[in-house]
Amino acid sequence: MVTTRIPITQGVLLAGGLARRMGGGDKPMRTIGGRTILERVIARLSPQCDGLILNANGDPARFASFGLQVIADDVPGFPGPLAGILAALDWTAANRPEIEWVLSAAGDCPFLPRDLVARLHEARQRENAQLAVAASGNQSHPVIGLWRVALRDELRHALVDEDLRKIDRWTARYSLATVRWPAEPLDPFFNANTVEDIAEAERLAEAEERERAAQAASGTNQTS
Repeated sequence: MVTTRIPITQGVLLAGGLARRMGGGDKPMRTIGGRTILERVIARLSPQCDGLILNANGDPARFASFGLQVIADDVPGFPGPLAGILAALDWTAANRPEIEWVLSAAGDCPFLPRDLVARLHEARQRENAQLAVAASGNQSHPVIGLWRVALRDELRHALVDEDLRKIDRWTARYSLATVRWPAEPLDPFFNANTVEDIAEAERLAEAEERERAAQAASGTNQTS
């Protein structure tokens, strides 16, 4: 049986967008079940990554309580998540030169898979792909993916010289592995875009906690 080696991976949480559908502000700072969405994202990804950084624009002090390095876009005009990914690739090249891969994830996805990094790397290696992204059901989630640090100059050229903005237009230039997770009973890439989404996230978080408690109780009963 062949065991896949998972390379050390830097994680970046993308939190650059404004929650316009929720009256403005940072979506990851909204609270679900007594914890901010960002806290939940950090808890999911910290065990999977060799360090996390946060991509956000504006005053970084508002994220000080999370203890993460905050990096801003250095491409003007807020060109979207590709600029955040580029900032993370540049930061990793400068500060963690031993790392070849960066995982990006949206900062407003509180239920990210606990095997996200492993499965993306496994698919990338199995398919000999240059990049890997996540999907659930029939929907791709290109913001959530693995990016090779060595591609940062090509990405900067696409952003600055070609004015490219859509992630899937950039990933189409490379061999891409797509890893699918089931969307039921809980879509792990659910993101909170509206007030209604926050209410749904509260319900999903409660259901998940009940399931985890039941599993823990079952394990206790089996060993007792």
